[in-house]
Amino acid sequence: MPIVAIVCIVVFPPWDGILAWLTPLPGSVQQQLDDATARGVDGIIVYVDEAGKAPALYGAGWKDRAKQIPVDPTGLFKIASISKLYLATATAKLVSAGKLSLDDTLADYMPALVGRIEHADQITIRMLIQHRSGIPNYTDHPTYDWANPTSDFSETLALVLDKPADFAPDTDYRYSNTNYLLLGRIVDTVLGYSNRQYIREAILDPLALSDTYGYLSEVDLADVSSGYHNPYEDDFKSVEHVSPGGSMVATARDVGVFLRALNDGSLLNADEQAIYSSVYEYGHKGWLLGYQSIARYHKDIDAVVVQFVNTTGGDSELVALVVYNRVVRILRKQRASGSES
Repeated sequence: MPIVAIVCIVVFPPWDGILAWLTPLPGSVQQQLDDATARGVDGIIVYVDEAGKAPALYGAGWKDRAKQIPVDPTGLFKIASISKLYLATATAKLVSAGKLSLDDTLADYMPALVGRIEHADQITIRMLIQHRSGIPNYTDHPTYDWANPTSDFSETLALVLDKPADFAPDTDYRYSNTNYLLLGRIVDTVLGYSNRQYIREAILDPLALSDTYGYLSEVDLADVSSGYHNPYEDDFKSVEHVSPGGSMVATARDVGVFLRALNDGSLLNADEQAIYSSVYEYGHKGWLLGYQSIARYHKDIDAVVVQFVNTTGGDSELVALVVYNRVVRILRKQRASGSES
């Protein structure tokens, strides 16, 4: 670590995150969320689905700080890269149906990219899903603006064309949003229509998830949580991200229901489940300007825990992670003692 970074940590430590970690564990999830709002987090929502108990929603802080509107645990939120779980699930279903092969290459579907994306003829669908393609991440490009993101496929892809690969295909792992940008376009090509429509028909409708949407533009902005980035006062709610794997909007409950179904085998048949298990994870984090989220299944307590935080920047990422881990610890402690949240 560079000496400057070490000095900054010593001189300017992330006190909110440190204090959130060091304070005694409270007796309830609600107390933990209340504490989070005292440490630089504007608003926080948590959904908990524990086996044998009715699902529970918790919230603290502001949905809209400027208008002093309290957080709405049933409200909509930009779920960012949690969207990748839905696209990976859709891809597994198409592979099972024989519409795609995990060994198909990028060049098979987008031959024009040969010579524009290094190793396009060697990068497979599997590698795109698993972030093992070596294709640079377009959001890391110095001109990419989170507050004014690209809205066109070609414009977004242009940020990584003719750039050297980060590594040879399948020799390493590096998270890259470009993988899902390309995967979404391939799925669209195979289907002959939008992957969002397929996700609606094959995943959302069977689970009766009526509060999950492919784009921010599909919903009333008044129903969406505001999003803030420290130290600015701006509300980034109206900023729309349209790239596959990062565009979806949903409630915490809908994400939790989806994640439970993905993990308990009720969403996919045996063949689809085997394919999905071979390529991707069963939980995810998400980050967009003003929005961060975590959705994971915890096998030891048979619980799905989804957390939305409408603040980024400063110490908020560390605070959010600490709070999530402490919520899970509270649930474990309560299960061991037989108490309620």
